[in-house]
Amino acid sequence: MKKPIQFKSFGLWAARADRGRQAPVACCFTLAFVLLASTARAVSPAPDGSYPNGNTAEGNGALFSLTNGAWNTALGQQTLYHDTSGFSNTALGFGALFRNATAAQNTATGVYALFSNTTGSNNTATGYQTLANNTAGFRNAAVGAYALFSHASGNYNNAVGAFALYADTIGIANNAFGESALPKNTSGIDNTAIGDDALWGNTTGSFNIALGSGAGRFLTAGSHNIDIGNSGVAGESNTIRIGTQGTQTRTFVAGIRGTAVGGSTVVVNSSGQLGVAGSSARFKDEIKPMDKASEAILELKPVTFHYKKEIDPDNTPQFGLVAEDVAKVSPDLVVHDGKGEIYTVRYDAVNAMLLNEFLKEHKEVQEQGATITELKKEIASLTATVKEQAAEIQKVSVQVEMNEPARKVVANKP
Repeated sequence: MKKPIQFKSFGLWAARADRGRQAPVACCFTLAFVLLASTARAVSPAPDGSYPNGNTAEGNGALFSLTNGAWNTALGQQTLYHDTSGFSNTALGFGALFRNATAAQNTATGVYALFSNTTGSNNTATGYQTLANNTAGFRNAAVGAYALFSHASGNYNNAVGAFALYADTIGIANNAFGESALPKNTSGIDNTAIGDDALWGNTTGSFNIALGSGAGRFLTAGSHNIDIGNSGVAGESNTIRIGTQGTQTRTFVAGIRGTAVGGSTVVVNSSGQLGVAGSSARFKDEIKPMDKASEAILELKPVTFHYKKEIDPDNTPQFGLVAEDVAKVSPDLVVHDGKGEIYTVRYDAVNAMLLNEFLKEHKEVQEQGATITELKKEIASLTATVKEQAAEIQKVSVQVEMNEPARKVVANKP
């Protein structure tokens, strides 16, 4: 009896066109497969049809090594070839589940699907060489040519689409839906890519979400990103990008907390919820006059400045306050970030304090105006009195002059 002949190191490098661009995809792989000589037989007679324990085999070498496995179905040449005690496996297509020995509850449909699987269970592979290199990984699902092709031992992955999760080896709980979605991921975990070429460049990044064709395709090793309709930025982490600059020009979001009010400031609460700042008394506690609390703004120092280039490439002149300076005057007027560092100024509170100071000044001006009016009245009254007294004095002076005796001039004689 002749022994099976093994062939290894069968390589292929393919370049494919992706919607107007050329993107080389590494399809280089090592494929081990067995071709039995036409006269070679492991059992006699050759496996064919129904077997004990609910096994079914159709094809040269199908269930060739079976000993006590049960409820297996092998349809095609060398399907489940090495299976000995595995159970509830289904293999359809040349070399499907070829190396499976003891693993159970796998379904392989397609040439070389789950070819290298030995102990991994509960896997589903549909398509040419899907999960071809999986050995011990379990609960993985691959649909489409070369989906999860390089996968070895990771678990809970789902790949739907040609080349989806192609290079993944030990990744866990990744979900790729679309042609070449997450094709370069090797060890990243808990990534979700929906759309052709979504998360195309991701290799080791984890917990990323990409939605849309090419979404997050520039991400490489960053984690905790959400890219929706945006290609992302290499090395970026903990970032949300929605839409593409210059493409989407308007945004409508339903479910904003509060009532829609034109011109109202949009606020973000501690839970990250967008909404309108309510001003009704029913939303407030401990309401009391501001009084002297607003006097702190009189010590603030307004400045002109420019944001750093990475924030504002246009270098637009800005007018405002420096948060660190404001904190020295009134800590209640600044907001801190998640690290506890000073982040920004509560300009809405500054405006309210300005209004309070304006009202105080306005009240003082009104009081001063009233005082001035009273003083004017008093001055007018005094002026009238003075005039009356002057007139009386004038009359008295005239009478005095009239009552004086005539003066006589006496000439001195020599």
